[in-house]
Amino acid sequence: MGALPVFRWRLAPDGYATRRQLRARGLRPGGQGVAAQLERPRRRREPLVAYLYRVDLAKPVRPMTPGRWAALAAANRARRTCPQCHRDAGYVIPASLGTCVPCHDTT
Repeated sequence: MGALPVFRWRLAPDGYATRRQLRARGLRPGGQGVAAQLERPRRRREPLVAYLYRVDLAKPVRPMTPGRWAALAAANRARRTCPQCHRDAGYVIPASLGTCVPCHDTT
């Protein structure tokens, strides 16, 4: 296997896409390796790099199952639950505070 082809920013040929672009089309890389990379030059720093995958080898996104929906809901509920008062704050608890805002204000 040789080196990856490198394209300049916004000059990649058709048939390549980033993960985010694949997802917008309802696709996923599907086990394929990185096919190429984009480089965006920056002053006095290393270039920004984006990895590209071949669109023709991409597979459809797997559908959400009831178990996956339940796991996602439980994870989000845990992020909203204050560890001090054990109430659902209605928002994701900031890591910088560690508790909901009312509990943080009382300490």
